Amino acid sequence: MQRRTFVQGLGLAGLAGGLGLLPGMSFANPANAVSVDSLPKLKGDLTLYLGRGEGGLYENVLEAIKKKNPGLNLQIRRGATAELANMLVAEAKAGVKRADLFWAVDTGSIGMITNQGLAKPLPDDVVNQLKPGFQYPMWSPVTGRIRTLPYNTERVRADQIPDSVMALADTDLKLGWAPAYASFQSFVTAMRILEGEKATANWLKGVNSKAKKYAGELGVVMGVERGEVDLGFANHYYTLRLKAGKPDAKVDIAYTKNDAGCLVNASGIISLTEGDLPINFIRYLLTKEVQSYLATEANEIPLVAGVAPPVGLTPLSSISPPDLDLRKLADIRPTLDLMRNVGVL
Repeated sequence: MQRRTFVQGLGLAGLAGGLGLLPGMSFANPANAVSVDSLPKLKGDLTLYLGRGEGGLYENVLEAIKKKNPGLNLQIRRGATAELANMLVAEAKAGVKRADLFWAVDTGSIGMITNQGLAKPLPDDVVNQLKPGFQYPMWSPVTGRIRTLPYNTERVRADQIPDSVMALADTDLKLGWAPAYASFQSFVTAMRILEGEKATANWLKGVNSKAKKYAGELGVVMGVERGEVDLGFANHYYTLRLKAGKPDAKVDIAYTKNDAGCLVNASGIISLTEGDLPINFIRYLLTKEVQSYLATEANEIPLVAGVAPPVGLTPLSSISPPDLDLRKLADIRPTLDLMRNVGVL
C-alpha cells in the first residue's frame, strides 16, 4: 500500500492553517464527531510514548497535528507497545516522570498502565464521543480491530470454516499463525479468560501440530493468499490492506461467534499528566478527520459515531464478539507462560 501524506493548504473541514487534508477523507458532519477546526490550539510541551505499528500512518497523524499547531512542542518516544508500557511502570516506580501521553496499539498495555494507577481521568465529553462499548473513564480507545480468520478462497469454502475458534484445533485445515505477535497474544489471553487455561493449552497444542508459523500477521495473510495455508488468524485490517493493493487476491475473511476468535480490540491513548493540553491532544485523535483517515488508509474501525467504517468490513452490528472488558487483556504474563509451557514460544 502506498503511504499517503496530508495535502497542505486546503480549507475544507476546518483544516486550514497548516493541517492538510487526508486522502479519501469524508467531509460529512456526523453526529458526535467534531472537526479539528472546533478544537483549541495546542500550545506547550508534550511528550508522547508511541507504540510502533500501522506502517507509519500514526506518524502521519502526528505530523499533521504538529503542523496545525505550531505552538506545540511534541516530543515522541517510539518503541514496541509492551516495552513502552513496562518502561512507564519502571519510571513510575523510580519516581521519574517523562511521558504525558501513551498511545498503545493494544489494550493489554493500556490495562497495565491503568492497573498501576498511572492514568488520569478523562472528561465526560471525551468519553461520550465514543461508541457504546468503548467508553472508559481512564483511557480513550482510538480505533478498533477485529480478530478474523482470513482464508484462501480457492482452497476453502466459507461453509467449511467452523464458527467456533476452538473447533479449528480439530479440523483438517492447514493453518497459519504468528504466535510471537502481540495481537495474537492478546487473542490467546482472551481465550484463556473465556475458556480457561486447560482448554486454551489444548487448543494451542492442537493448532501447533498443524500450523505454519509467520513473523507477523501480514505475513499470515500473505501466506493464506499464496496458498501456503488454508486459513489463518489475524486482525481484520491486514486482509483489507492486501485486497486494497491486490483486488483479485484469493483471500476473504470469516468470523467466529461469541468467542476470542472475533474479539474486538482497540488501540488507545492514556493521559499520564493533569491539565488541558494532553486532554485536548486526545480530542484531536477523535475528530472526524483523523478517524476517517485511519479508517480509509489503515482500514481500522472508527470509534466515533458517524464516521464510515473501512470498505469491505462486515459491520460491527453483524458480528458477535465476546463480552469482555478489554482491560483484562493486561493479564498477559500467564498467557506467555502458558504458550512457553506448551512449546508455542
